[in-house]
Amino acid sequence: MIEAVGLTKRYGDKTAVYNLSFQVRPGAVTGFLGPNGSGKSTTMRMILGLDEPTAGHVTVGGYPFRKLPNAPRQVGALLDAKAVHGGRSARQHLLCLAQLSGIPARRVDEVLGVVGLQNVARKRSKGFSLGMGQRLGIAAALLGDPQVLLFDEPVNGLDPEGILWVRNLMKQLASEGRTVFVSSHLMSEMALTADQLIVIGRGQLLADMSVKDFISYNSADFARVRTPDGEPQQREKLTAALSEAGGQVLPEQDGALRITGLPLPRISELAHTADVRLWELSPHQASLEEAYMRMTQGAVDYRSTADQRAGLQQPPGAGAPQGGAYGYAPGAPGVPGQQPGPYPPGTVMPGYAEPPAPPQGAAPPHGAPAQGGAPAQPPAAPPVQPPAAPAQPPAAAPADLSKRDNEDAR
Repeated sequence: MIEAVGLTKRYGDKTAVYNLSFQVRPGAVTGFLGPNGSGKSTTMRMILGLDEPTAGHVTVGGYPFRKLPNAPRQVGALLDAKAVHGGRSARQHLLCLAQLSGIPARRVDEVLGVVGLQNVARKRSKGFSLGMGQRLGIAAALLGDPQVLLFDEPVNGLDPEGILWVRNLMKQLASEGRTVFVSSHLMSEMALTADQLIVIGRGQLLADMSVKDFISYNSADFARVRTPDGEPQQREKLTAALSEAGGQVLPEQDGALRITGLPLPRISELAHTADVRLWELSPHQASLEEAYMRMTQGAVDYRSTADQRAGLQQPPGAGAPQGGAYGYAPGAPGVPGQQPGPYPPGTVMPGYAEPPAPPQGAAPPHGAPAQGGAPAQPPAAPPVQPPAAPAQPPAAAPADLSKRDNEDAR
């Protein structure tokens, strides 16, 4: 299991991750979602001990990654498929990794077969396509037969057959009781692969729940109803009956009706009572992409000017969308002033403020003045948080950050 408690990472005056807490449990594929620049890569690097947190901590199986005995046998990761010496063959690359970790050489040939590279095992990796490089990176992650696996965009560059193979591989690994943590921007693929979702925006937790609950929580389900096209009186009679029963009826462009507030059996009963024939009665649920876009619309840093003209971006100073922060449906858990929904407390952070910049030499406490003297507003916290780790003084920012650090901070 992966457990993060109060993770914070700053690069100079840039806060990449702020007070992030979550758990990734074994036996399920957990998707890690968020807009570009939200801190996903930084978080995964902190899990793997490549970056030191400014505050908080993260453990794998109860231990920090750097204290795991023979870590490659316990944790496998694919962060950058291009991190391979181009002059080495696929087999040489994996053999080097195996020798460093005390893994038998026969395991190299096994994972090459698993990822389908057995026929090009002796070819230099510099001639590999993007998809072949991804397969080699997945082979390296599987080399130690680990119980915990992290993948960053594992289907990038793969053809449809390869995407299906990765999807089935993730599910198989999770069914074996392993912890599988997958970061991706492909919503359609996450909808088919992931069981749980962790969504972050601007370095802070937005949601931690199942895919089904996430879609239901961030979308409005409706029923689509159609009456005979040549009988407008039937349509009017049904509209009146549904409205009187408390339903909301909106016309669709193709002549159908969109009904909210009533379940399908009730709509059918009302139509039968009103002696209205139905040509169509079907449920509609938003896709994961629609739910994700609705939740993260306030956390997108890079947006085309065409989006604002199309009404996809709120004007400066506008409040949260109607229905709650980030477009949450009325009655969603965690929304101030409303009754909690059917989801466990602490699964969603309803809104957050920009993290305050740290003063010289110490992390600012909640409510302390940020730079410039203005009181900083602490971010809203979920109702239930894991116990926070003792605060650690942030490491002094280096005078000149490396290119990788700057990319992670962005």
